[in-house]
Amino acid sequence: MRSRMNALFDAMLPVFATLAALGVGMIMLLILRVSPLEAYGALWEGAFGSTNAIAETLVKATPLLLVGLGICIAFRANVINIGGEGQMIIGGILATQVGLTFTDAPGWLIIILAMFAGFLGGAIWGGIPGALKAYFNVNEILSTVMMNAIAVQLMNFLLRGPMIDPAQLEKASKIPQTARLAEAFRLPRLVPTRLHLGFLIALVLAILVYILLWRTTLGYRIRAVGQNPDASRYGGIRVRRRIVLALFLSGAFAGLAGAIQVYGVNYRMITDGSASGFTGAAGFNGIVAALFGQLHPIGTIPASIFFGALLVGANKMQRVVQIPSALITALNGLVVVFVVSSEIWRKKRQRQRLALARQAESEDDDVSPSAPELYPPAEEASES
Repeated sequence: MRSRMNALFDAMLPVFATLAALGVGMIMLLILRVSPLEAYGALWEGAFGSTNAIAETLVKATPLLLVGLGICIAFRANVINIGGEGQMIIGGILATQVGLTFTDAPGWLIIILAMFAGFLGGAIWGGIPGALKAYFNVNEILSTVMMNAIAVQLMNFLLRGPMIDPAQLEKASKIPQTARLAEAFRLPRLVPTRLHLGFLIALVLAILVYILLWRTTLGYRIRAVGQNPDASRYGGIRVRRRIVLALFLSGAFAGLAGAIQVYGVNYRMITDGSASGFTGAAGFNGIVAALFGQLHPIGTIPASIFFGALLVGANKMQRVVQIPSALITALNGLVVVFVVSSEIWRKKRQRQRLALARQAESEDDDVSPSAPELYPPAEEASES
């Protein structure tokens, strides 16, 4: 019973952290002389108050879920992928190019090819830091962040030059965007909302990632490398290959998120010069969603929906109670800080429980009765 209660408490830690963050947000709202009940009521109404609000929440949750699935794979191998933004951009660029090149092909075929192109583009962009980590011991945090910067500059160059919408060439403003994709190439929607097929794809992939990590030999090897690379190497597992594969798959899911963002929401590549202009910061928010879901593919599903609701509802909260946009950013940041802190605390609690269990086991060994003697003492044997 005690073990179950500890497991339940650990699972609920992200929820407690979120409530604590919202509590701090209430204090900030009171300082601004805004009713917290009215503000959070508007947040709930904006996220779940209508069919369209729920659909918008799920649309926001889709890229978070896909990026989060990749993060689950990477973290299980004990590597950190901070490059989701750049991987989404590369995936989106390649997927867009497919739709702009093969304009006469059937829509279903182009969608499949575009999803594969986005998956492959993100995989390559994630596999490069993986190879640098595995074979040259380059810190993957630094390399993935630098790959983000390269991807952003590549996007800005392409959308202002080779891939720019021809209609923009005649205008003085020249908005950095591609031409709009043909209507036949768009992911099916749940009319009259903006909810598209990409959310269902993400749900199916979450189940497949769970099967991969916990029901296959490959997933076992990835997790083994994350737990103890030296023991894994001694057991015959090729550690370097698993590290590359983990970041390869992590980047692939982020790249797929970029492709779905183009074919399900924007129908073109467009940017304001920054990564978030296209990704909406999903590459970073997906990390928090994965941590909120305890780095478990199934747990990442409700976590992504929660953060999608937070992003959508915050917009209505800002409109209703007329609070500064900086407060919305601060509230999101508070949730991130508290959730990440709860993950650190959870790991500390696990280490403490493990140490106590080992101590109790050693004490049991000390007081356990000695084994019966198989032979009598030498003196008794001589007398007999």
